[in-house]
Amino acid sequence: MNGATEPSARRLIKTPLNALHRELGAKMVAFAGHEMPIRFAGGIIAEHHHTRKQASLFDVSHMGQAMLGGEQAKSALERLVPADIKGLAPGKMRYTQLTNPAGGILDDLMVTNRGDHLLLVVNASRKEEDFAHLERGLGDLCSLEILPERALIALQGPLAAAILQRHAPGVERLKFLEMGEFEMAGEPILVSRSGYTGEDGFEISAAAGAAGPVASLLLAEGEVAPAGLGARDSLRLEAGLCLYGNDIDERTTPVEAGLGFSIAKRRRAEGGFPGDQVIQAQFRDGVSRRLTGLRPSGPAPARAGTPIADLAGRPIGEITSGGFAPSIDGPAAMGYVDTEHCTAGTEVLLTLRGRQVGAKIEKLPFVAHRYFKG
Repeated sequence: MNGATEPSARRLIKTPLNALHRELGAKMVAFAGHEMPIRFAGGIIAEHHHTRKQASLFDVSHMGQAMLGGEQAKSALERLVPADIKGLAPGKMRYTQLTNPAGGILDDLMVTNRGDHLLLVVNASRKEEDFAHLERGLGDLCSLEILPERALIALQGPLAAAILQRHAPGVERLKFLEMGEFEMAGEPILVSRSGYTGEDGFEISAAAGAAGPVASLLLAEGEVAPAGLGARDSLRLEAGLCLYGNDIDERTTPVEAGLGFSIAKRRRAEGGFPGDQVIQAQFRDGVSRRLTGLRPSGPAPARAGTPIADLAGRPIGEITSGGFAPSIDGPAAMGYVDTEHCTAGTEVLLTLRGRQVGAKIEKLPFVAHRYFKG
């Protein structure tokens, strides 16, 4: 996992589920300033398959949560992101990015319209920078309230809805990218139908003190198993979902990263966000490189930083994420490749441990999304 090292208990932040992870035999690592489980006793591959077949519980409390309040919150946020926030209906969620003047991505985030405020969820590795950026960019137009005492739990897999509705009736009626208020373990919770695995599933935002009881109720269900960062990474790779710091960063634009779907027609036309002219030109004229999938031949995975060349040996790109993909029983990778070489089926060369290995360009995702659309 990117950023994962051995933990230092004195320096790392512990999530509200830390004691439960240890009780369940998790291997803990340092990740984005937090002590997080990378795997449990059964191992990453078993956790991965369990998620695809039944349902797994992930602790994502290291993510940053915040509220934007005030009548101008939507228009204010549109000054910093390219998504259509003004058109976001109550109870609906939207994926977007904080961009810089060059059109690069400072972070990607989820925005939910809660009626009287917007709820934001940002990446753990970027939350301090994001919140400082928001404070500077929003000024006095709206209020920013950071929510450090909120936990976030993800229940992911094809059985997630059937399981969660036993404890929070009505969640099964949520559609993909919708949020509602429910009660579980005697505590109020916010539940969104969303996640980072490509499977149907939910993310549960709760007060820190409620996280343990909520997680324990779900883990008591026979179909649910705990899963760590390792499985989360392999699942999102198969689903073709970007990881900030690997596949997207300040040097990549939403268009290059294949995230143009998140920029509505109105925003493409009007602009009004950092880097708008760069991004508008890319929509109009195209890009010189694009994020694409790759399937290396042989068993060895291609990790981030692996050079990509055409069959003549000319450099054409670089791997940004890669590893073993259990659902397809082989290695898979994502990377930026010169646009002229991005057609699915194109053969390329990877340099692995000083030798060249063949690979083919493949359309993302490697495993079809199974989000619930209703």
